[in-house]
Amino acid sequence: MLCFVNDGSTDVTMNYLKFLNSNHPTQSHIIDLKDNRGKAEAVKMGIISCLETFMFKNIAYLDADLSTSLEECWTISNQLTSNVTFAFGSRIAKLDASIDRKKYRFIIGRCLATLISKQLNLKVYDTQCGCKIFERSLAAQLFKEKFVSKWLFDVELFHRLLFLYGKDKLVEKVKEVPLNSWIDTPDSKVPLTYFFKLWIDLILIKYTYKVPAQSSEIKNEAVYE
Repeated sequence: MLCFVNDGSTDVTMNYLKFLNSNHPTQSHIIDLKDNRGKAEAVKMGIISCLETFMFKNIAYLDADLSTSLEECWTISNQLTSNVTFAFGSRIAKLDASIDRKKYRFIIGRCLATLISKQLNLKVYDTQCGCKIFERSLAAQLFKEKFVSKWLFDVELFHRLLFLYGKDKLVEKVKEVPLNSWIDTPDSKVPLTYFFKLWIDLILIKYTYKVPAQSSEIKNEAVYE
């Protein structure tokens, strides 16, 4: 089942989604947000709707441009086990991988990734890749509350994971999987002006999620302050 979230688009996106749904009603689920709310809220609405409507064991989200393919998302989903509850793609350039990223985006991305890794105190190479798969009950916990940032909510997910698991247990429950292929699309919807605001978002996130002591004793009832 594929769930498509129309985040207040003013073009013909919804017409295409309605056409798709009319031809594949049992394989597609459409959510139409009348006003643009940003990626964080759109993904959250999609996850919550799917959790309430369907009973699948795992749930994933992807960017609509399919920079990461559905096939690769399926492959990564096989990393989930009785112990691993969260797996995500990572755009690591390797000899046997085809990672096509614009140079300036790569440079900005690596600088941002380094800051995020230091903020989280976790060795995560790529928190921002738009391919993430969750075990159902974990998704319900991670997407319950509203996110601070419209675009850096991926960082918030890792902060929430730290609260739920603690650093020691998180390393066992989470799997970062290098992608075989990723294509950088030219029509990014993130405004260029956000480059200046994202630093403020990082600071807000840092002080919103006070990282707990690095122990696996953190309980699931931890509250995000």
